[in-house]
Amino acid sequence: MTLSQVELLKSHGINPSAQRLAVAEYVLRTSEHPSAEEVWARVRTRFPMVSRATVYNTLNLFVETGLLRPLVLTEGRTVFDPVLAPHHHLIDEETGEIVDIPWERLTVKQVEQLEGFEISEYQVVLRGRRKPSA
Repeated sequence: MTLSQVELLKSHGINPSAQRLAVAEYVLRTSEHPSAEEVWARVRTRFPMVSRATVYNTLNLFVETGLLRPLVLTEGRTVFDPVLAPHHHLIDEETGEIVDIPWERLTVKQVEQLEGFEISEYQVVLRGRRKPSA
């Protein structure tokens, strides 16, 4: 745990308890897109007394305060993304890995011109697999 994480939680109005810091240590630094169960499993390896309810409540608090973004990229599964800047995602069909794609790598045209809709945000979700190394 670092002082900057304590300050980050405080700056979002969150009391930095030991349990919240344990969750933050993993979920706010990972490049993965973990589910709540995956966060709980990872945090328990370093903080065995943390309960499932505490992890779920902490994740919800992080979402409410703008530290995390929940994503439903596959049916029935919510994952958490600490990258709040606009970006797209690619889901590897072989491994299930979710990869961040920089916003500027894809061009989506005329979203604002969709008739009958007021678009508040969008992202592209690609599905595919890594090419074999040559």
